Amino acid sequence: MIFNPEYECMEGEARKKLQLAALKNLTETLYSKVPFYHQKMNEAGITPRDIHSITDIEKLPFTTKEDLRDNYPYGLRACPQDRIVEVHMSTGTTGKPVVNEYTIKDIDIWRQVMARTLAGAGCTRDDIVQNCYGYGLFTGGAGVHYGTLAIGAEVLPMSSGNTERQLMILRDFGSTMLTCTPSYALYLAEVAADAGIDLKTLPINKGCFGAEAWSQNMRDEIEERYNMKAYDIYGLTEIIGPGVAFECEAQDGLHVNEDYFYPEIIDPETGKSLPAGTKGELLFTTLTREGTPMLRYRTRDITFLMEEPCKCGRTTRRIHRLFGRTDDMLIIRGVNVFPSQIEQALIEIEGTEPQYLIIISRSESHLDEVELQVEVKKELFSDETRGLENLRNRIEHTMKSKLQINMKVKLVEPKTIVRPETGKVKRVIDNRKI
Repeated sequence: MIFNPEYECMEGEARKKLQLAALKNLTETLYSKVPFYHQKMNEAGITPRDIHSITDIEKLPFTTKEDLRDNYPYGLRACPQDRIVEVHMSTGTTGKPVVNEYTIKDIDIWRQVMARTLAGAGCTRDDIVQNCYGYGLFTGGAGVHYGTLAIGAEVLPMSSGNTERQLMILRDFGSTMLTCTPSYALYLAEVAADAGIDLKTLPINKGCFGAEAWSQNMRDEIEERYNMKAYDIYGLTEIIGPGVAFECEAQDGLHVNEDYFYPEIIDPETGKSLPAGTKGELLFTTLTREGTPMLRYRTRDITFLMEEPCKCGRTTRRIHRLFGRTDDMLIIRGVNVFPSQIEQALIEIEGTEPQYLIIISRSESHLDEVELQVEVKKELFSDETRGLENLRNRIEHTMKSKLQINMKVKLVEPKTIVRPETGKVKRVIDNRKI
C-alpha cells in the first residue's frame, strides 16, 4: 500500500525542484534565526544566496551530535517558544541528551511519514497495531502512535516491558501488527513459547522493527516464529524520530521520505560526498522542519544510497540496510570490525540462536582479546560434548576467515544472554576502556 502516491511516486526532476525550494527556505531560516548556524555558514564562506541547485547542499556545513549537546537545551530552536507543542529527547546514557522540539507542522510531518512507513509494511484501517515501543521522551512510541492514527487503524499503546501482559493483549485483542525493537520481538516469542502460546495461530501477520541494528538472520527468525512479514524501519531523534526511511513489500532497501529529509553519503574520514552505490556515512537535512531543523546531520550510520527503481512503484531513493556505525566500530589488534559483521558471520552456522555478546579485554601483554558468547539451540546444547566442540571450532574458524580476528568462542545455554524488556539490546562490553 502506498499512502501518498503524489509524493512517494513523484517524478525525479519535480522532486528536485521541491527539495531546492525547501532547502533555500531552510537556509534562510537557519541563517537569520539560529546564531549557531549563522556562524557555521559564515565560517564555511556560504550564505543562503549561494544556494542555486540541490547539489549546492554539499557546500553547507555539517551538524554533529556534539553540536546538539553543546547547544542544549534551546540553542538550535528555529522558531518562537510559543510555537513549540512537544519535546522529545535521545536515550543516550552519556553526556547531555539530544533535544528535538516540534511545532504543530512538525507533528503533522511526523504523522505523514509514519503513516507511509506503516503502510509500506501493509498496515490499513483494518489493522490492530500493538505498539511496544517506549512512550515518553523516547520517539518510538509516539511516532508509531501518530502514524497509526493517520492511517485510521486501531492502536494499542502498550509501551515497552511487562511481557506477560503484552502476550495477553496480543492474544485477547487479536493484534495484527507488532511494533518494537527486533530483539524484543524475539524475547516476546521466547516467553510465548515458555507459556505454551503458539504465535503462529494468532492473527498477527506483520511487524515494523527498528531502533537497533539487526541482521537478516534475526529477520528470518522473527518471521519464522510469528509466521509474519518483518519490516525494517529507520529514524533517529535528531531528525524526527522513526519515519525517516522504511521498507516496502519488496524488502529491498529503505525508502527515504525525500520530500522531507534529504539524504547524502560522505566519506567519514574526509567529509567528501560519495556517489550512489558507494558505502559511507549517512547524512540527513530536514528540509521542512520548524522546531529544531537539522542541516547535514552526521548520523554516524554506515550504508549506501540505492537509486535504481523499486518494483513497488515508489520513486524515492533508498538506503541499504545499515552495516554499522562509525562510533560502534571496534578496532581489535588493528582490524576494524562492526558488531553487525560478527552477527552476519554467524548466519551461516547452524545450531546457534540469534543472541550473542562480544566481550573485549586487554591482556597483561597489552594485546586485545575477544570472547564471543553465542547461544546454542536447546537440542544441540543437550547433545554430547563432541558436537559442541565441533560447533565452537566452526565458529572460531568462520570469524578468523571472514573477519581476520582470533576470537575465543564460549557456547552458552539458550536464554543465558540478557534480553532487555525495555531499551536497546547490548551487544558489546569493551573492558579496555575501564
